[in-house]
Order: sequence, then structure tokens, then C-alpha cells
Amino acid sequence: MPKLKTNSGAKKRFVLTGTGKVKRRHAYHSHILTKKTTKQKRNLNKVAILDACDNKRVKAMIVVS
Repeated sequence: MPKLKTNSGAKKRFVLTGTGKVKRRHAYHSHILTKKTTKQKRNLNKVAILDACDNKRVKAMIVVS
């Protein structure tokens, strides 16, 4: 059977933590930044943990076993 490939888009967007959670970055921080306040942009810079309902789907795209 051939090797399975990881999803290229997912590997650029998500990172697995040591405990198995999935880290993601906030959206809306790369387009039309002139309208956003400095506080908004600073808060969009932070990393968030992916919701539990999406964990299984994203892990399947990142981790190929």
C-alpha cells in the first residue's frame, strides 16, 4: 500500500502540542489591517487551542499513521 500524505494546508496552519491538543492561529489578521485598532491586531496575534469538536478531523489531516 502506498504511503499516505499529510494535508499540506493543514500542516501550515496547525501544530500539535505535547499533550495532543491542536494549536491554531486567529483568523482576520492578514487582510485590511488599517481599519482594525492596535488592540484588535494585538489580540489576533495570539495562538488559540482548537475546539474539541474539530480535533479528530484536523489530527487526521496532520498525523498520518
